[in-house]
Amino acid sequence: MIGDGWDGEPSVRPGEFAEPLPPPSAGTKRILVVTGSRADFGLLVPVMREIETKPGLELLVVAAGSHLVTPALTYRDVKKLFPVADAAIMQRPGRTSRLDDAEATGQGVHRFARIYRRLQPTWVVVLGDRIEAFAAAAAAAIAGIPVAHIHGGDRAEGVADESLRHATTKLAHMHLAATPASAQRIVRMGERPESVHIVGSPAVDGLERVEAMSDERAREFGDPDALLLLHPIGRPAEHEEATASGVLEALEAAGRRVLAMDPNLDPGRDGIMRALESAPEATVVHRSAHMERPLFLALLRRLALTDGLIIGNSSAALIEAAALRLPAVNIGARQAGRDRPSNVVDAPSETPHEVQQAIQLAMAIDREAITHPYGDGKSAVRIADLLAQTPDTTDRLLRKRNAY
Repeated sequence: MIGDGWDGEPSVRPGEFAEPLPPPSAGTKRILVVTGSRADFGLLVPVMREIETKPGLELLVVAAGSHLVTPALTYRDVKKLFPVADAAIMQRPGRTSRLDDAEATGQGVHRFARIYRRLQPTWVVVLGDRIEAFAAAAAAAIAGIPVAHIHGGDRAEGVADESLRHATTKLAHMHLAATPASAQRIVRMGERPESVHIVGSPAVDGLERVEAMSDERAREFGDPDALLLLHPIGRPAEHEEATASGVLEALEAAGRRVLAMDPNLDPGRDGIMRALESAPEATVVHRSAHMERPLFLALLRRLALTDGLIIGNSSAALIEAAALRLPAVNIGARQAGRDRPSNVVDAPSETPHEVQQAIQLAMAIDREAITHPYGDGKSAVRIADLLAQTPDTTDRLLRKRNAY
């Protein structure tokens, strides 16, 4: 167990010197869920809660990746909600090049192998397309531990996201697709149809209960009417800075009061950070390094009800925002190929003029008519049921074979 006082480096080197757990008791499946960033953690929370309460399932949570990069703000979110069984340190502060990510991935495979040796999971659950999910799935598949993959089959270019997501699909043994289109892609990749399940996106679970951020709380954040969530896509920092500056110029011309969230740790982050730091205070009324998911969702709900919008290139604009009926402007190629709900307007280019036109089109969307393909908000229940019911030791499950 990672010590409660951890802030940067754990008190015990994770996965190496702690005592191994005994095998799970008869009739119990030990489900190890890997979370590597604020993006996947919010989606995994309802899944982990269902696993935690499901008879016959034992939850183990492993934190990895950007959760563990100082100052580890998102790690505290994980620890607040769940006991953390172990940690896989991968990335290092200030090292965000693609070669750094490649090195971190290799480090992750090594650390996950040690963690599995100690924790003896029955299943490993990963979500999405980031290097943490890929490293965890690679170590598990090679070790003969079945892998369940959430949000496989999606399309989103990102930095190397498309290839990593599909590579993780080929390593996985249970496919938990968010949409029918994603499920079809997985089958066309040669995965056995009986291993592919359309469960919806856990990002939608519980959104109907989200209440809007209050006026008083909104004033603490500058009373924004737009949320900017723009991540790098692996280009040079100067290119990312120019894109972010153009988006901010468009928001300024549109008269928007912006709450800007810091980008993730992908290559090019420094450029976006420079653009945010030099933005006019009248436009960027608040900067947030991190926002806990309940607060983030409350802000999205408020913006949906008060003629606000979300802008950038985050999947949250295409999934959570759509479910909450919040118009979104999508910038650039990061989400290229992902299912487009009716709340999304794609800016034709990254120029301020094109982005401003996209903002105008987004604000004209009929919010009551917004629809999305991401399910009915019961994804976590379906995932927990499948983990409980699916055999985990049969040769047919563990021996991957192309189905065509």
